[in-house]
Amino acid sequence: MNSTLLLAFGLVLVIEGVLPLVAPKAWKQTFQRMVEMKDGQLRFVGLASMLVGLLIVLFVH
Repeated sequence: MNSTLLLAFGLVLVIEGVLPLVAPKAWKQTFQRMVEMKDGQLRFVGLASMLVGLLIVLFVH
């Protein structure tokens, strides 16, 4: 179980690093737009992201 969790965490870091590596300007623009969002909007984006991730895990597992 621990190795699976560590593997998943490593995969998240790899995926998160792709956009800044490939398109740093687009990543900066996206990050800037997120900084300008209100807290409620950011929470909704976070919740939606978590739900999509959970659905993927449930379907794959």
